[in-house]
Amino acid sequence: MTDGRIANSGATPRGAPIAMSDPVRTEPLAPRASARRYRITFLPAGKTVEAGAVDPSAHHEGEPGSILDWADQNDIALDHACGGFAACSTCHVIVREGLDSCNETSEDEDDMLDEAPGLTRQSRLGCQCIPDGTQDLVVEIPAWNRNRVAEGQK
Repeated sequence: MTDGRIANSGATPRGAPIAMSDPVRTEPLAPRASARRYRITFLPAGKTVEAGAVDPSAHHEGEPGSILDWADQNDIALDHACGGFAACSTCHVIVREGLDSCNETSEDEDDMLDEAPGLTRQSRLGCQCIPDGTQDLVVEIPAWNRNRVAEGQK
């Protein structure tokens, strides 16, 4: 595969396990987030959170260590209608700074991003985008996602 994943082997080149207990996922989990502490600033709220080591046994929204996971852990509203499985585009975010430190997009993510309004070269699905901890990030939650949350739509 071109994205560095090894199909059905039980591990990626970085050693991330397949989520065997999760029958919905068909690919290995993306590489785990770094143990190094880094910051994610969410715009337009300007709220900055500390990120780093991920507890794989804890509940996660999206991939463990993903932008959605960190947003959820820090009470930052980021819509995710499919539950964080790359089956919709409602968690579309724009990574304004630090995109180079994030994992590559998968084919599933690319397919869902094609459905996202306001697509940019820095667009990612929050549920799939996992920073490696080498840079701080600035992530914009687009207005249409903020409006949906503010109006109580999920």
